[in-house]
Amino acid sequence: MPIDFERKVHCLLGLPFDAVDTAAALQRIRRAAAGGNACFFSTPNLNFLVTCLDDAAFRDSIIHSDLSVADGMPLVWMARLLGIPLRERVAGSGLFEALRADASRPLSVYLFGAPPGVAEQACLRLNAKAQGLRCVGFECPGFGSVEDMSTDAIIGRINASGADFLVVSLGARKGQAWIERNRARIVVPVISHLGAVVNFVAGTVSRAPPWMQRTGLEWLWRIKEEPDLWRRYFGDGLALLRLLATRVLPYALYLKRHRPAPGSKSDAEIEVSQHDGTPVLRLHGAWGNDQLDPLRREFTAAVATGGEVRLDMERVSYIDSAFVGLVLLLHGGLSQSGLRLIVVATSPAVRRVFRFCCAEFVLDAGSSPAKLMDRLVHQHT
Repeated sequence: MPIDFERKVHCLLGLPFDAVDTAAALQRIRRAAAGGNACFFSTPNLNFLVTCLDDAAFRDSIIHSDLSVADGMPLVWMARLLGIPLRERVAGSGLFEALRADASRPLSVYLFGAPPGVAEQACLRLNAKAQGLRCVGFECPGFGSVEDMSTDAIIGRINASGADFLVVSLGARKGQAWIERNRARIVVPVISHLGAVVNFVAGTVSRAPPWMQRTGLEWLWRIKEEPDLWRRYFGDGLALLRLLATRVLPYALYLKRHRPAPGSKSDAEIEVSQHDGTPVLRLHGAWGNDQLDPLRREFTAAVATGGEVRLDMERVSYIDSAFVGLVLLLHGGLSQSGLRLIVVATSPAVRRVFRFCCAEFVLDAGSSPAKLMDRLVHQHT
């Protein structure tokens, strides 16, 4: 899939987030539905974030998305603490309802997944009156494996529907994995896993009042509606406390001491060379959000060579969440093609920020097993 390095993304605890509000996200979705570049959009919440720390495949599905929005107030609050410009929560259910409410620009939707009978009920309710979303098909594939749900017959029915928007509801891990497996075979331009949306539309689960959504208390309402969720929320809460203590708050203190003053002169430079036919980008100086345009161009040119890319950051003195987010896009785009981003050197300042951002996996992705073992031994001595 093509990589859009013009996206304004920031890394928060290992995941890229587009710095967009609800209106901008809707514009991107509508542009894709109208025939622009296809859009696989993900809506990470706190549970996504916690799960991604231990599940590389799930994490990569978010990194491979064309649009990634923060669907959770804890994520927005942490972003604000770190100066990351995520201005508001962009909920997947909110995007769906906004599309549904705009009857002036109707889109067709196909519902894939949910418990037996729920997608059918949601389809009937969507089509009960004229509105912005018209259901053109649904399917309940049962509880089989991702492979079982990826037959030519299933994909054929989805493609034959002529839908603009494919909503997947299989559970977060399975849903994202199903999209990753079948994305290249599906002609529907907009795809997203929106687990609870089908239940909301069908009326089997009610959504929290707006004031609870705004104040970050929606989880209490969800437990009322689905009591078994309390275990998930309890585990996520404990993980959040650990992340605050070990990553977020230390990173906030680091930024307070090391962030360049506004308006300070940039010393960011790039040297481009080749090593055995592989592009090598050697970076120097401080790289923040305002210095990334040249890097976007060089990343685009490097990927166009169709091979691996080497990134040398030995002489980098400072990076921020926007820099890490852009590197995540490079890592994700290369990995989709079976290629590697090879980081050949990192300064202590760079490695520290990648650690705060839970993104050290990018630095280690191109390392040999021997180098990884040496690094682990060094970290524990």
